[in-house]
Amino acid sequence: MTSNLLILMSDEHQARALGCAGHPLVQTPHLDALAGRGTRFTNAYTPSPICVPARASFATGRYAHQTRLWDNAMPYDGAIPGWGHALQGQGVPVESIGKLHYRSAEDPAGFDVEHLPMMVADGVGMVWASIRKEDERIIGKGRMLGDHIGPGQSKYTEYDAAVTARTRQWFQDRAASGDDRPWCLYVGLVAPHFPLVVPQEFYDLYALDRLPPSKLHPRDGHQRHPWVEKQNAFMDSEAKFTSEDERKVAIASYLGLCSWLDHNVGEILAALGAAGYGDNTTIVYTSDHGDNLGARGLWGKSNLYRESVEVPLILAGPDVPRGICDTPVSLVDLSHTIGTHFGADIDGTTGLRSLADVIAEPPDPDRPIFSEYHAAGAVSGAFMLRQGRWKYHHYIGFAPELFDLETDPEETTDLASDPGHAPVVAMMEQALRAICDPDQTDAQAFADQADLITRHGGREAALALGAPGATPPPVLETDS
Repeated sequence: MTSNLLILMSDEHQARALGCAGHPLVQTPHLDALAGRGTRFTNAYTPSPICVPARASFATGRYAHQTRLWDNAMPYDGAIPGWGHALQGQGVPVESIGKLHYRSAEDPAGFDVEHLPMMVADGVGMVWASIRKEDERIIGKGRMLGDHIGPGQSKYTEYDAAVTARTRQWFQDRAASGDDRPWCLYVGLVAPHFPLVVPQEFYDLYALDRLPPSKLHPRDGHQRHPWVEKQNAFMDSEAKFTSEDERKVAIASYLGLCSWLDHNVGEILAALGAAGYGDNTTIVYTSDHGDNLGARGLWGKSNLYRESVEVPLILAGPDVPRGICDTPVSLVDLSHTIGTHFGADIDGTTGLRSLADVIAEPPDPDRPIFSEYHAAGAVSGAFMLRQGRWKYHHYIGFAPELFDLETDPEETTDLASDPGHAPVVAMMEQALRAICDPDQTDAQAFADQADLITRHGGREAALALGAPGATPPPVLETDS
């Protein structure tokens, strides 16, 4: 009999910020235990390292250049059928609780019911950030990470607590309903996304004097790639810390939010078991993208380095073997997996693989994985191809980057300009162009964003549309 499927998706969780992934400090006992009874994917990637495009790709199993939902002002509205619609077509009960970051709760996004849905601000999202051309955009004036950094409560921590409580109630209600059909439930948690405010008990887990130094910091002589330098200048979080101590507080707060997230996952999984679903539910844990967390002096996501573009991914449940899987995978593979779990299929990206099949088959380290970025701060399109030991970054109008992950897993040495690696650069560019034409894709993204700005009344009108930073959560009953 088909098992139930529980999908847990956090926001901005760096893949390495898990105890089971070998992080030296972070405490994530519940996620570690989940990984211990299932399979953890060690090379999982987002199709786009920013919230709204990544979630649109996850919903549909298609890349951003296929959905043409390029940035945080182009949310998913259900017009492109995805895994939710496929499950509905099979008669599978499918509901959501928490953050979706789609357009509107009124849209047919593939859920029978959306509980406490968090959507883009005002149904339009960050229109001002769609103005990307270097001579037209504005530089962000606020502090992306939040005015206050450190211990406390925020609207985001309150929202996650409400999502967790609603999920626990959902299991009880489902168990009492008498409906024994296998179900699919998607749960969207916000942590560890900024603002970097975390309940005191989780902040206290991380002493500031134990935090490791950030790698490749510009103050230590690191020179950022020119594309990255321009993207980061859009909203330079590193430059807005008031002191080195506050910078450390930010790192401790992020790690604390990872533990807060883990706490909520533990509450959800305990409630799943208490409702009688512990033995007949397949569980997925992942995130929409990662976070740089100070590496290279960068914060947030929005670039192609591993801190930003890799995601945690755990699969556990009946018939899922215990161990790790090193075959590279993507969130679009997870989209396909959700459909095939219930015997459905989605018309998504060519080459999608069910995660269950990936686990069952011999390791395939050469499997190509693709990601792209056309959103806030990007003065041109950026494309990533991971294939085997090589990770290639293609920037429109800028020199590429090439890293050998076998000898340089921290991406400290760019080999793209080395004449000895010219054949590898050519090989990787050719493989990238087999997926999409980067120049044509870049032109299409700018054209679609220009149309968006025009529809909203032009540049000046667009600058006033959308949240200035983190998307506000819905108003909870306790707020009113």
